[in-house]
Amino acid sequence: MSSKLHQRPPFRAEHLGSLLRPQPLLDVRHKIDGGQAGLEKDLNAVEDNSVKEIVKEQLDLGFHAVSDGEYRRHMFWGTFFPGLDGFEEIQNPDIDIFRMYVPDIAAFTESGHKPGETVICTGKIKHVGSTYVDQWNYLKNLLPKERQGEAKLTLAAPNWYHLRYKTGRAYPKSVYSSDAEYFADIAAAYRAELKILYDNGLRNVQIDDPNLACSELIKADFCSEKMLKGFKDNNEDSDALLDAYIKLYNDCLSSRPSDMHVGVHLCRGNFVGGRHFSEGGYDAIATKLFHNLNVQTYYLEYDTARSGGFEPLKEVPAHKNVILGLVTSKFPKLEDLEEMKKKVYQAADLVAQGSGQTKEEALNRLGVSPQCGFASHSDGNNVGKEDMVRKLQLVRKLADEIWPGEP
Repeated sequence: MSSKLHQRPPFRAEHLGSLLRPQPLLDVRHKIDGGQAGLEKDLNAVEDNSVKEIVKEQLDLGFHAVSDGEYRRHMFWGTFFPGLDGFEEIQNPDIDIFRMYVPDIAAFTESGHKPGETVICTGKIKHVGSTYVDQWNYLKNLLPKERQGEAKLTLAAPNWYHLRYKTGRAYPKSVYSSDAEYFADIAAAYRAELKILYDNGLRNVQIDDPNLACSELIKADFCSEKMLKGFKDNNEDSDALLDAYIKLYNDCLSSRPSDMHVGVHLCRGNFVGGRHFSEGGYDAIATKLFHNLNVQTYYLEYDTARSGGFEPLKEVPAHKNVILGLVTSKFPKLEDLEEMKKKVYQAADLVAQGSGQTKEEALNRLGVSPQCGFASHSDGNNVGKEDMVRKLQLVRKLADEIWPGEP
């Protein structure tokens, strides 16, 4: 079977970037978080060694979209925004600045947590140097040259520090007079970052966005009653907000070279203890999401019924790919291989119906993965290292049975 996915990203067997941190790395991080000073060199050495080990493990498991496990990050969104001029990371922020009904904020507060830090805009935004390139260069240099273009780096969503804040609180009015002005500088910063990464050999980008699929709620009860009510109470047009975010994405990606693969991971969240952010299908936003967002691949969550059915996949255009997140990363119970194979074929049927392709042609645009990372937060979820390995082995086996001989 010939395949668009065979020689370049995305691949048949994928994972979503974040992997469980080894205990020595967590131990050093916890000491630093607890206030112990002078451990920066120790942390760097442990990170280097941990990345080496997890890269080897991924290769041994047969994965091509190798990541560094996000081992140099505390949370999945990494260090991009704090590294820009015009942004400042603050500790113990005033809870009043947040949209309390936005999924990632609600996940914190409903679990008895308060956001311990956030990043706020304090001045004119400008890219002043890459915060990802050192992570990328270390990763790529652990791989043979012919495999470096397969490796994957995960990036923060460009709308991350906009949706979580109340209207008018994402930036000072003295700096930006409108969302359009603010978004223009965010997009310019992303273009600068992507150029640096591309010049250093990165060809496989995944943008993580738990909130994009929750931006349009007026037409349907989509993510949660709380978020739906929040937008209505504040007289906010979520349809226009989704359009603005799609335009922001497209502006961020407008100058990327044709051989840089970009996918977006749209999940329901993966908080500590397996707590998800939101639920519902992709139905309400499928047309805009799949047709208007200029990415090649969608990494979608389909591990439980809370993610809805495959019907929205009818909207996926014939030139785009879907990675089906069928294996949960939140709990250790192993999924049934035959049941997952049935789901892949069900999805292929609907992709074929919508695009006018044959089932085989539609299947050529699919792959499989866990539904989310195993450690979006550095402390991970309710799975252990052996559980994670079994899950990844299952993803690889599922892919091998449906697409034998393909990466």
